[in-house]
Amino acid sequence: MFQPDLLKGKRILVTGGGTGLGRSMAHRYLELGANVVICGRREDVLKQTAEELAKETGGEIETVGCDVRIPDAVEAMMDKIWAKRPLDILVNNAAGQILAQTNKMSSRAIDAVLGIVLHGSAYCTVAAGRRWIDAGERNKVVMSILTVSSLTGAPFTVPSAMAKAGVLAMTKSLAVEWGPKGIRTCAIVPGPFPTEGAWSRLMPKERGGQDEMIKAIPMRRVGEHIELANLAAFLVSDGAAYINGDAIVIDGGKMLQSGGGGANTSAMLDWTDDQWEAIRPKKKSGP
Repeated sequence: MFQPDLLKGKRILVTGGGTGLGRSMAHRYLELGANVVICGRREDVLKQTAEELAKETGGEIETVGCDVRIPDAVEAMMDKIWAKRPLDILVNNAAGQILAQTNKMSSRAIDAVLGIVLHGSAYCTVAAGRRWIDAGERNKVVMSILTVSSLTGAPFTVPSAMAKAGVLAMTKSLAVEWGPKGIRTCAIVPGPFPTEGAWSRLMPKERGGQDEMIKAIPMRRVGEHIELANLAAFLVSDGAAYINGDAIVIDGGKMLQSGGGGANTSAMLDWTDDQWEAIRPKKKSGP
């Protein structure tokens, strides 16, 4: 799909890059010639992932342990990265989500999600942006991974929806503020992409599991990681240099089915001919 050297020479930091979608994006970036840094709180996971990705791709990958909720830790991480070579691209991927009744959530649980998603993304973005601006460096990118709930809201994952909506606001705001400085911002809004751990928490059997989720997607399947990774590669590449401040939805049409009239008609997608026939207006007999 891409030239193998699409991202050659680019230095990319993927927060939360040890697992899930972060790992998949890091893998694709390495395949396309980038130098990749992954960060996270669990250094053992980071090291294992780095070893696996280096073996699978032959690319150059580094790890930095960092809790993005802590400003000083983020600054220390950026200093360590810059000491070797400045970043070209930041991918805000680290996330946390809790499925719960909002009125029963503790302040600690709320803060945990906001800390990782909203504060962490802001700390990393400002830390990278400050360094680029102070050095007069241009052609830099900040890409953030959002959720559909950042656009629509979502019950039972309210802190995550709030936090991701804040990251979206940051993306749009900085597109204007930093655009003249040669820094562009963009985001991806993924629909259902199964990941180990998060999927079992958010799609338990009690909610119908994956089969029930698929019914809410017009394409009748969940996303494949390579599909998101390819989009993530394009958006940070020079080929997307005029995309600034936008958030690209990749969800198989799920958001369209569940909103704007789809909420009342989605079940009709699976109706039989007999069901459709039953609601057809009957012709009147006689004159």
